[in-house]
Amino acid sequence: MREEYNNKQRRWYDKDPILSRSMKTLEASDDETQIKVALNLIKIIVEHNLAFSEYTDVNEIIEAVEEGMDTRANSRWYDIDRTVRAAINMLQNSPPETQKIIAKEMAKIVIDKIKEDKDVEALKKELEQEEFFDDSKDDFYDDKDDKK
Repeated sequence: MREEYNNKQRRWYDKDPILSRSMKTLEASDDETQIKVALNLIKIIVEHNLAFSEYTDVNEIIEAVEEGMDTRANSRWYDIDRTVRAAINMLQNSPPETQKIIAKEMAKIVIDKIKEDKDVEALKKELEQEEFFDDSKDDFYDDKDDKK
């Protein structure tokens, strides 16, 4: 009985392993990362939908997103932010073929954003060790230059 439960996908995005992993990683990301990834997703989905003539213009895409938004849904992790919610809703309402394509791009975006965040954190730590963020020291200004 337990095996049967585990083999069933509970969420729409668990059908595709790449999409499922991307969504789990995105869920575990901080709010800023989620929003940045969501904005990129919206851009990719819009470009893809227009390129493949699924819609004729951006207004049709916006209308489709608004129609697909469930105003009662607020319990999912991506319902907290409107941008993230719209991006995930757009993805959910895309055809399965489109979801597969976007899932790969989404995985890359999520990974790149996480790497970027780690690089920024590493740089901050490095600079803190070199005392660049110490306000009590003013290494960039030398009084001797004013006296000349």
